[in-house]
Amino acid sequence: MERVLIVDDDPDILRLVSYNLTQAGFDVATAATGRRALESVQKRQPDLIILDLMLPDIDGMEVCRTLRQRADSRRIPIVMLTARSEEIDRVIGFELGADDYVSKPFSPRELVLRVKSIFRRINDEHDDTLRIGNIQLHPKRRQCFAGVNSVVLTAKEFDLLQELMRAHGNVLTRDVLMDKVWGYHGEATSRTLDTHVRRLREKLGDEGSHVETVRGIGYRIS
Repeated sequence: MERVLIVDDDPDILRLVSYNLTQAGFDVATAATGRRALESVQKRQPDLIILDLMLPDIDGMEVCRTLRQRADSRRIPIVMLTARSEEIDRVIGFELGADDYVSKPFSPRELVLRVKSIFRRINDEHDDTLRIGNIQLHPKRRQCFAGVNSVVLTAKEFDLLQELMRAHGNVLTRDVLMDKVWGYHGEATSRTLDTHVRRLREKLGDEGSHVETVRGIGYRIS
């Protein structure tokens, strides 16, 4: 049973989300502050975190940054939950490594579907190693190598690279990539996609040149 940690200082939100996720078959833990969330992750690592941005002690962005800096938590999928809906907040959240972004007020059913979508993408991955140039991607182990160097990717960066490599040099449009990587992508924008591609190229170093922009259409890797 997948374990989901919900981090929000609103007790009504905690009860609502906890109830719906429990009904959907998930093991649920909660935390009302950023510090409690970080402590909870260290004590027992969840499989996914739903993280509110507006917390009373540590801002959700800082919690996300801290989790991504730790070796034991950098690959945990994070869904940001917030009343702030400005695009810049979403872009910053995705740059810090968030995997999805849900704005309040939200539909509990949609949130559950997004959580299921993330787990489905993880569970449906095959163990076939993907190779292009000196890039090696191991979907089942969620590992990436550029030459002999291990490349640490966020969950969304990994999914993006995987979709591009599985296309075997074919061009994937922006809409197709956003649908495949973000699923229910109402919060994903072209700017979000461009940000992830830029960070992916930076992390791949010299091998980042394999990721090509096809102007007016999308991206490919060859």
